[in-house]
Amino acid sequence: MKIPNRLQPLVAEGLIDEVLRQLMSGKEATVYMVRCGEAIRCAKVYKDIKQRSFRKNASYQEGRRTKNSRQARAMEKGSRYGRQMQEEAWQSAEVDALYRLAAAGVRVPQPYICHEGVLLMDLVTDADGHPAPRLNDIELSVTQALQFHAGLLNQVVRMLCAGIIHGDLSEYNILVGADGPVIIDLPQAVDAAGNSNASAMLERDVTNLASYFSRFAPELGGSDYGKEIWRLYEAGSLSPESKLTGRIETDHRIADVGAVLEEVKLARQEEERRRLYQAG
Repeated sequence: MKIPNRLQPLVAEGLIDEVLRQLMSGKEATVYMVRCGEAIRCAKVYKDIKQRSFRKNASYQEGRRTKNSRQARAMEKGSRYGRQMQEEAWQSAEVDALYRLAAAGVRVPQPYICHEGVLLMDLVTDADGHPAPRLNDIELSVTQALQFHAGLLNQVVRMLCAGIIHGDLSEYNILVGADGPVIIDLPQAVDAAGNSNASAMLERDVTNLASYFSRFAPELGGSDYGKEIWRLYEAGSLSPESKLTGRIETDHRIADVGAVLEEVKLARQEEERRRLYQAG
């Protein structure tokens, strides 16, 4: 096929030997199957920010660090240079997340390089060596649905243990490879410790999984794994080996308002004594 303009620099650099065909085009990028030497990989070509339909940038970028102070100021001001830096940060977020997650044992494609808005990474294939289908494109038995759901929950936990939340996880960005589901599309990956929306995003990811798999295994519809995972994370006791139940015990005890007010009163008195002492 004709080499797309955005892939020509990688071909010229010898990073890609042949562009075989387009695999898909989505809201964030167009993906091509390419040959690199003897290996068949995929090249993800990010769309220009003006062409993208994904607009929730601000809530996802909270907590991301920019080492260069000039770039950080430009990004805050929203200048042309700042928007360019934001775009580069948006793309590099996926590369960074993929490297961190692959090292943590999460089932994601292995990345190789990101060059001028093109991410080169492993091609996920099915048992016959063909490009793997998306989760939403296959029918599941009850047993398969329960197995896939349990496996993906473990991947979400592994991601969180590595400090990352997908932020947009659904059946549309999970591929079913020869060895099971593989998570893709991570430019909006969230820093779990540095983003105030982290818990809500994690719960939404987990709810999306339960909602989809409950079509095949209805018993998953009433589960509450998201809150359970986040509570374990906040308590510092979350690990890939954590046993999850999908149930949260609610404390129905009536709060002792009088005791709370007494604590507030004592704290104020202590603060007043401290101020008087310092003034003296």
